[in-house]
Amino acid sequence: MPLTVRPATAFADVRALVGPKSPQANVCWCLSYRIPSKLNNELRGPARGAYMAELCRAEPAPGVIAYDGDVPVGWAAVAPRSVTAFAHSRKIPYVDDLPVWSLWCVRVRPGHRKQGVSHTLIAGAVDYARACGAPAIEAYPLDNGDARVDLTMAYPGLRRNFERAGFTYASDTTSVLAGHPRVIMRRLLVPGP
Repeated sequence: MPLTVRPATAFADVRALVGPKSPQANVCWCLSYRIPSKLNNELRGPARGAYMAELCRAEPAPGVIAYDGDVPVGWAAVAPRSVTAFAHSRKIPYVDDLPVWSLWCVRVRPGHRKQGVSHTLIAGAVDYARACGAPAIEAYPLDNGDARVDLTMAYPGLRRNFERAGFTYASDTTSVLAGHPRVIMRRLLVPGP
């Protein structure tokens, strides 16, 4: 059965992909880059999940989910850059003043890796941003070449996967994650002037 991608409006499915095993745990919930650092530091335990639940009820959705049938198998966080922590990042610069969307987290559920889920998620995030009127979408993946990357730290994606999805190199950054530099990859979604 082919994978499908839908906006992340089903909180239970988001929780299955990015939530903790224990509701009291202080896991990311994919909020670290979405909200200001002060709020990110204040939200603890169940409050993090409650915040994500609110995002799932809002528009635009906080990301997209890949499904194998009815089973959620992957997550991609995507939103207008202007409403994320990237709006004020000193390490990931603006390329220009285009109101781009950011795609900053691609997560595939264990047991479903190496099946094309990340590629499906990237394509789904592009489609969702386009449907919401985004003129372009950016990602900030690791530029790891052929070096192996610990799966825990590969959440921003890998440069080659974005190149495969039609993104092109836009700029260097001063951000380094797991020993690998991050670059800005961009894909235009509407024809230029």
